[in-house]
Amino acid sequence: MKFGVLMAEYRCTVCNYVYSEKEEKKRFSELPDDWRCPVCNAPKSLFVKLTPEKGVKPVSNTVADVFIAQMIEWGVKYVFGIPGTSALGLVDALRKNKDIRYIQVRHEQTAAFMASAYAKLTGHIAACLTVAGPGATNLATGLYDAKLDRAPVLAITGQVERNRIGTGASQEIDQHAFFEPFSVFNMTLISPDQTTNLVTSAIKHALLLGGVAHIDVPRDMQSLECKEKIKPFKDNIPNRSITTDEKHLKRAAEIINTSKKPVIIAGFGSLEAKEQVVRLAEKIDAPIVTTFRGKGVVDENHPLYMGSHGTIGSTAAAELVRDSDLLIVIGSSFSDLTQIPQKRMIQIDIDPMMIARRYPVESGIIGRSAIVIPKILKFVDKKERKDYRKKMSELKSRWLKLLEAEADPISTPIRPQYIISVLNRKLDDDAIITLDVGENGWWFGRNFQMKSTQRVLFSGYLGSMGFGLPAALVAQLEYPERQVACITGDGGFSMVMGDFLTAIKYDLPIKVFLFNNKNLAMIMQEQKVENYPIWQTELQDCDFAGFAENCGGIGIKADDPRELEKVVDEALKFDKPVLVDIDTDPRRFIATD
Repeated sequence: MKFGVLMAEYRCTVCNYVYSEKEEKKRFSELPDDWRCPVCNAPKSLFVKLTPEKGVKPVSNTVADVFIAQMIEWGVKYVFGIPGTSALGLVDALRKNKDIRYIQVRHEQTAAFMASAYAKLTGHIAACLTVAGPGATNLATGLYDAKLDRAPVLAITGQVERNRIGTGASQEIDQHAFFEPFSVFNMTLISPDQTTNLVTSAIKHALLLGGVAHIDVPRDMQSLECKEKIKPFKDNIPNRSITTDEKHLKRAAEIINTSKKPVIIAGFGSLEAKEQVVRLAEKIDAPIVTTFRGKGVVDENHPLYMGSHGTIGSTAAAELVRDSDLLIVIGSSFSDLTQIPQKRMIQIDIDPMMIARRYPVESGIIGRSAIVIPKILKFVDKKERKDYRKKMSELKSRWLKLLEAEADPISTPIRPQYIISVLNRKLDDDAIITLDVGENGWWFGRNFQMKSTQRVLFSGYLGSMGFGLPAALVAQLEYPERQVACITGDGGFSMVMGDFLTAIKYDLPIKVFLFNNKNLAMIMQEQKVENYPIWQTELQDCDFAGFAENCGGIGIKADDPRELEKVVDEALKFDKPVLVDIDTDPRRFIATD
């Protein structure tokens, strides 16, 4: 191995530590699987590649080429979008550079959703690129999803020539004003010597603040000469190995040590500390409850896992939280849907504004969960709570029996609970599962028993329909060797169904399981609950399996519960995009004890 040449660098998505193969004199791929970040203890799986082995140089000295080279230097692997008049220079720069991949989609909303989903999945940044005017406005839904779920995204828009800005030119809108409400960084590139500064500042803002960074690039700027040097990522971004002082950690441990019925509530921010969360629960003998976005923090078969809390939560989680004398809340944003009650509380979060967001806390600890929890583990006492364990076991057993009773394998149309039960058994232990908003997501959150090696992606705070398919596309791009399953409904899928063609074009063997109830079923349920007439929630039926076949994929119709397991097995065997159109019932059937 020659160390005189440039070699790759890898970024820890938890703390921003950069592993340099040149400095360490060892390939990142040669590190053992159990290797940890030397700064924050994050696992090797949470690192992303920055620079390619041969280093980064612009293909030419135009603004567009330097712009794209700077993105590559800071680890941007993908750009999603649709080419158009005001972005042709940037699109051509992507064409000429083999170290970044451009993915053409059928709608800009898909491009933005893909960038947001990539950030949620990897902790790193991807870009979406489109033209001025309608292209820019079509990004809005996906970018608001990124903003609200604090996913780092770089949005790049073309713009009319500088001398035509403000003249009412074709496709010209005030893009700076348009992007301002949902951006953490929002600038227009008006001089070649701004190029590397704006790109690095944009990515830096997106990564550190969590959200959308936008750069507007006028058409005439893209072909101008640029002599700016590429800025390295390493040493140009601060390390985020944030934790609190030992005094506060000991205080939190004292509170835990004196509690009789503690409950750990693990949110999305605890995903970086999966093993540590389980170690803490096992040491203090406490149940783990997750938020919906926290599903997958712990294997749901673990005896201390009691289910999710909130509107899709388990009866076991609800009762244990209600009867607890201490909540240890890790990385939760306290969504109203999670319904965390006011209790004696310890809260751990990277964002100081989240501490005591809803209620006062007895101990608020600012820091990365991957760093904080191992430190607290040193100070907490080992507990053995036999009666508490017995109660947990009884409550969980009762909850699982309820779910089993709901999964009727005979009724037609096929019960959604049975669909989830079959998928639960058939999907790979390391599958990436993407969800749409609607009844399909509700049943998944309530009934699917996740493995800690699986991942789930969905639109969180925005709660946007249409997220599932774009998220599946980008998950399969990034992890071609893993099984990717999209669980969606006829309402959400039809909003973005044109991009099933994107799966065909790029040979992405995603598996789409479509709950076809011919209704906006969640809205129908809300109309019932609020005593409104059922109106305008029925959907015109579509031959979705036939649509998939016409696109060039595999379409399978499922309407017999006795054949569902066979159909799912068949779908999962294909090495190409598959859509399984499943007839299901919009009515809710929930078992009670």
